[in-house]
Amino acid sequence: MTRVAAVDCGTNSIRLLVADLDPATGELHELDRRMTIVRLGQGVDRTGRLAPEALERTFAACRDYATVIKELGATRLRFVATSASRDAENRDEFTAGVREILGVDPEVISGDEEAQLSFTGATKELNGAHGPYLVFDLGGGSTEFVLGSDHVEAARSVDIGCVRMTERHGEDYLSMRADIKKALDQAAEVVPLDTGATLVGLAGTVTTVAAIALGLPAYDSEAIHRSRIPVADVRAVTQRLLGSTHEERAAIPVMHPGRVDVIVAGALVLLAIMERTRAAELVVSEHDILDGIAWSTVL
Repeated sequence: MTRVAAVDCGTNSIRLLVADLDPATGELHELDRRMTIVRLGQGVDRTGRLAPEALERTFAACRDYATVIKELGATRLRFVATSASRDAENRDEFTAGVREILGVDPEVISGDEEAQLSFTGATKELNGAHGPYLVFDLGGGSTEFVLGSDHVEAARSVDIGCVRMTERHGEDYLSMRADIKKALDQAAEVVPLDTGATLVGLAGTVTTVAAIALGLPAYDSEAIHRSRIPVADVRAVTQRLLGSTHEERAAIPVMHPGRVDVIVAGALVLLAIMERTRAAELVVSEHDILDGIAWSTVL
């Protein structure tokens, strides 16, 4: 076993996984997994820069994570940054701050590499059962699509995510849907979206919609992981969210406070993906790019 730490810093959240990995068996023993909403991508779509307050929220989370990593004794650490920092003019400020706190440079990876890490994290434990898979990682700033069985056959990242769509369109859901459709057309140029592959969805929007569809009284990772959610249930949850007020969404027991204002956009992206792929159901995975980052340190 090798004890590793993985950090995934996206547009909306930053997450940490510390785990013991056995490459020979494919076993991952989780020691700590946590998430903090930092909204690093605040205003990036409009200004092209990371806001000072967003950087400070992110650095504060990094300080907390540094303590956990040290206490658990991880011997390897990889920090991956995705959409927001990839788009920002001042990403050097972000890089310098992370290096000072954690001792490693954040790797601002391409959308294609992001997609491959997500695929590894989501499918490694499935060992090819029910493949091929069409994996999508619905983030704050972008969504990655990956098609494959035991390896990636096609991948594409497009700029539709719950934060970006909310900031760009507000409550103009007609224009938001048109933007989502355009992005799915772009994805389909590289990744066939109608192959009949098992559809596997990752990240906070997907797991939150799944939790609502399952009627959970509180967020329960074990109940959500590998659950199968019919498209009719995703459509019903999306309609419920569209018709709800901010206060009503905040009162949903499984709703993280940092998702209340962006979950409607996320649900619209999710539903559009299911309708475009003609998937009867969605397999939800709690294992995602974070697990893929961890595995990348030993494979």
